[in-house]
Amino acid sequence: MERFYKPWDTSPSLFGDLAVLSFLVVQALDGVLTYIGIAWWGPGIEANPIVSSAVAYAGPGAGLTATKLVAAGCGILLHVRRVHTLVAFLTALYIAAAILPWAAIFLFVSR
Repeated sequence: MERFYKPWDTSPSLFGDLAVLSFLVVQALDGVLTYIGIAWWGPGIEANPIVSSAVAYAGPGAGLTATKLVAAGCGILLHVRRVHTLVAFLTALYIAAAILPWAAIFLFVSR
């Protein structure tokens, strides 16, 4: 467990700062790509049931903003708790499971 967690009294971590910054950029990029995808193809294009429920309830702008703010807040909380390896892993997972699929859809599916 020590690999994932560091005590509060350790010095600031460049790795952790880069991990959380990357996480926040990827969250923002996913929000923008999701908004464009929903605008072009409708809300049925979103595969995440939490995001699609939020969009159905509050609309694309407010629903996406709320879900992305919650995700960003969770990433910041992990950063504050110094769980930087997990933040970096989640960033890579988001790139693989959200950003790359959106890129493929935008490149290969016609509007």
